[in-house]
Amino acid sequence: MSDASKGLRLYNTLTRTKEGFVPIDPLDVRMYVCGPTVYDFAHIGNARPVIVFDVLFRLLRHLYGETHVTYVRNITDVDDKINARALRDFGGEIASGTLSLNEAIRRVTEKTADQFHRDVATLGCLEPTVEPRATEFVEPRADGKADMITLIKSLIERGHAYVAAGEVLFDTASMPDYGQLSKRNLDEQQAGARIAVEAHKKNPGDFVLWKLSSPEEPGWQSPWGRGRPGWHIECSAMSAAYLGEVFDIHGGGLDLIFPHHENEIAQSRCAHGTDVMANVWMHNGFLQVEGQKMSKSLGNFYSIHELLETETFGGRRWPGEVLRLAMLMTHYREPIDFSVRKLEEAENTLRKWKRASDLAPAAGSQVPAEVVEALSDDLATYAAFQQLTQLAGEATDFSGAGENGAAASLKTSLAFLGFDVGAAKVDEAAIAETIARRLQFIAAKNWAEADRIRDELLAQGVQLKDGKDPVTGERVTTWEVKR
Repeated sequence: MSDASKGLRLYNTLTRTKEGFVPIDPLDVRMYVCGPTVYDFAHIGNARPVIVFDVLFRLLRHLYGETHVTYVRNITDVDDKINARALRDFGGEIASGTLSLNEAIRRVTEKTADQFHRDVATLGCLEPTVEPRATEFVEPRADGKADMITLIKSLIERGHAYVAAGEVLFDTASMPDYGQLSKRNLDEQQAGARIAVEAHKKNPGDFVLWKLSSPEEPGWQSPWGRGRPGWHIECSAMSAAYLGEVFDIHGGGLDLIFPHHENEIAQSRCAHGTDVMANVWMHNGFLQVEGQKMSKSLGNFYSIHELLETETFGGRRWPGEVLRLAMLMTHYREPIDFSVRKLEEAENTLRKWKRASDLAPAAGSQVPAEVVEALSDDLATYAAFQQLTQLAGEATDFSGAGENGAAASLKTSLAFLGFDVGAAKVDEAAIAETIARRLQFIAAKNWAEADRIRDELLAQGVQLKDGKDPVTGERVTTWEVKR
């Protein structure tokens, strides 16, 4: 099958158009996605790109073969916020000399990275092919893979970087087409600068490749003194190490277009002398919480861990696959309003699909072509979910002898999209808790809320029956699961 006949079309931020995807090498399709900075537990906004590009990873493996796709998602474990967190958590041990700052940083990042892995696994995400850590790619490596110090040397030698005031800076004026991704040209950036240019910078937009470290800060030896890398150079090194100087797809959140991805492109192209860094640039939209920008000051800042394990959002814990579906119900390029209502809608939809898929003992052999076609149109998950809803209806209406083909196809589609296809489980404790909440509304004569809960449970296949205890005369509610 030719690449063109696979029909995959992706929106390319670089060109602002939806394009037919043609990999550089169909036997090795290569994708890089910016991963978390592990100074703290990942928040729900961090979950969106992980889920979005997990779906793309699954689709690419389906189209080109599981062994023909390389997905790299990095861990940023060197960062000023990480340094600050290490000093906060281990300041006493560092001051006493029982723990070095580098060791403290490792402890901070190990804990948060491990939590990130547990969180995204619960969200149904596959592990990437490779997950490099930034700290492993600062200095020249024994295996000869790309590293940050060597890239910076190359930029200086090629006339794209300079040393000033203890820093190595990228010279944005040395790259005539700097700003292609964000559509910002250098003149506009200079004209729009609101603060005076630091005395050691040639241009307002010049950015740090290497900065010196104080004795209290982590650092590596380099030709420019003991220091640490700038943020952007990290991804240039790690992507080149595993995907080469030019690769197929680079992804991340919309907030990374400028300056992070713009500066990645500048560094990589100028260090390697290439026309592009990645052929396709993909970005997911912003996330709000209940209609507001997520921030700690507003009290609406939630980690993935909190949503999964505590009752801080909507008064309950949320299953990982419910969070996953809620994220995918909105097209990845559109902004998403993350709300309790959206999670409830996702939960009800998922239960309906699972009840229908349970009518087949096993999954089908092929992912339905309609589902693949929908996803191949720039990850149109909403259109794919319409196909799942149609299959669920056909599965429920099936009355013939033999295998329920619609249910089997639905089960296959759910597994393909990262949802658990084991038998649907009834969470008796959750149902009892919900019924108790409904009885409180009834006692308060809040009939609207009581009816809403009854209708929601019915939509989930749980039918309530109200009555009275024959001994005490108290109102009681029994329930049963209806297909």
